[in-house]
Amino acid sequence: MPDRAPGPASGPPAPDEEQARPQRPPGTFKVGTIAGSDVLVSSSWFLVAGLIAIVMAPRVEQVSPGLGLGKYVAGLAFAVVLYLSVLLHEASHAIMARRCGFPVTSITLHFLGGMTAIEGEARRPRDEFWIAVVGPITSVLVGVAAVGLWFVTPDGLLKMAVEGLAGANLLVGVLNLVPGLPLDGGRVLKSVVWGLTGNMHRGTIVAGWGGRITAAAVLGYPLVQDQLTGTPPEVLDFALAFIVAAFLWSGSTQAMASARLRRKLPHLVARDLARRTLAVPDDLPLAEAVRRAQEAEAGSIVTVTGSGSPVGVVNEAALHATPEERRPWVAVSTVARTLADGISLPATLTGEDLILAITRTPAAEYLLVEDDGTIFGVLSTADVDRAFRAATR
Repeated sequence: MPDRAPGPASGPPAPDEEQARPQRPPGTFKVGTIAGSDVLVSSSWFLVAGLIAIVMAPRVEQVSPGLGLGKYVAGLAFAVVLYLSVLLHEASHAIMARRCGFPVTSITLHFLGGMTAIEGEARRPRDEFWIAVVGPITSVLVGVAAVGLWFVTPDGLLKMAVEGLAGANLLVGVLNLVPGLPLDGGRVLKSVVWGLTGNMHRGTIVAGWGGRITAAAVLGYPLVQDQLTGTPPEVLDFALAFIVAAFLWSGSTQAMASARLRRKLPHLVARDLARRTLAVPDDLPLAEAVRRAQEAEAGSIVTVTGSGSPVGVVNEAALHATPEERRPWVAVSTVARTLADGISLPATLTGEDLILAITRTPAAEYLLVEDDGTIFGVLSTADVDRAFRAATR
């Protein structure tokens, strides 16, 4: 099961700072909170729950005959119990990620299992390893506990459920250790290669190829199922193999593309992209501020207090939207964005740190400051976007 949402290296945010961000992905709804993170259920979960109920119905009928439609209710109850163990798997990822200092926004249960949305990328192979491996370990422990419980559970539906829970968790735990992204085992492999080579991106590429090889093996499994298990494949076997293989191939390919992209991100340096900046009093008429900026050949304007402390960054779009005949009569502060959290950034930011910083707080302009708090310049999202596109061609 994947343990991260997509990272921030897909590009800078759109300069539209008013753009609202949805609180949760479409097609999901919140059912609670665990380990400090929202628990979301995707609409696709109901599809897999129904499939589990249908698949389990003959077994339920065999164990407890005469239930009628109740056999499907029992199958659905098993699906709920099974996904509670999946939730434990994902919660372990969330808890370990928090212990390593990473924010966790949500845990989502979906058709193929679950996903824990962890913000940011691990900075050390050790963190990557433990965040990834703890999920399969949890599943194996749940499976072993269920095996022990099986010996003291009386015959009937309850024993059947314990048996299924044991088998499913042991299978999930073992399969998730397969060394290929986006499985947890792929992240374990990534951390090992990263630790040996000192190159995180190389670890991702190797683990991505592991995911592609795994996807090809899954796709071909129904063709050899009869020889391996003595059970001829059915249409459902081919369908599930295709879905899982597509999921693995897509996830591994996306991870590899992201790794190749991140190799080029160090070329993005905030200091090199900054515009020359003019500091003006926040009550200065806008027309005069523009005149002074043109005279100083400055590409941006920062408003400051009487003591010289920066208070805002002039928004270029708002400036151009103000008619020239009105500019002598309005203060420059009317087209400036207040320096709230995230708008003032260190001038030393580079690469992924730079992209992550402007992704967290979308804006059109950012104030860059030195370590001592002095103004270095203004960073425009449009300039970052152009540099990003040039670096990734």
